[in-house]
Amino acid sequence: MLLHIHPDNPNVREIAQVADALQRDGVAICPTDTVYAFVCSLSSKKAYEELLRIKGVKEKDANFSIIFPSLSYLADYAKVDNQTFKALKQHLPGAFTFILKASGKVPDKLQNRRRCIGVRIPDNRIVMALLEQLGRPLLTTSVKSEDEVREYITDPDELYAQYGKRVDVVVDGGAGGNVPSTIVDCTVQPYEVLREGKGVLV
Repeated sequence: MLLHIHPDNPNVREIAQVADALQRDGVAICPTDTVYAFVCSLSSKKAYEELLRIKGVKEKDANFSIIFPSLSYLADYAKVDNQTFKALKQHLPGAFTFILKASGKVPDKLQNRRRCIGVRIPDNRIVMALLEQLGRPLLTTSVKSEDEVREYITDPDELYAQYGKRVDVVVDGGAGGNVPSTIVDCTVQPYEVLREGKGVLV
């Protein structure tokens, strides 16, 4: 299903359609404040396994991140000291993925070898409305292009043509970006920028 949702004023009924698909172990493609991304419920094992198949990666090679509705969820999933919490509060919502030490609540399969997770709170009304509707975090990973020239697919119609039969919903929230999030490793001092992206540290 290709679902058009207004990027500035998401319709509640349309958001509910996407949320319902995710609650039924589905996978969706949604816009973020950077590039379009696959999303599924963090608690759905079935959706997680399907996401691995769609991306064509093995579990040990999967670098998925978690999208939170707000920073209030952090304590359940990550170990964050006061300094790091202040840094996150200063930059989120925003175009960042912060690498944090995972708590015991995060399934082992979602942690890397260093027992860390990537955390996002995108500055995007569609995703935030979806998170509010679900009331729980989402698992996410970018939709990359197979084109040698561009790294990401930015056209929702192209996304639907390529993935419409593999995901439950493709959300058309307008043209997507082609610059990913900035990845910041907060498990080291000083923090290390692992990938320069759209987000700018201040």
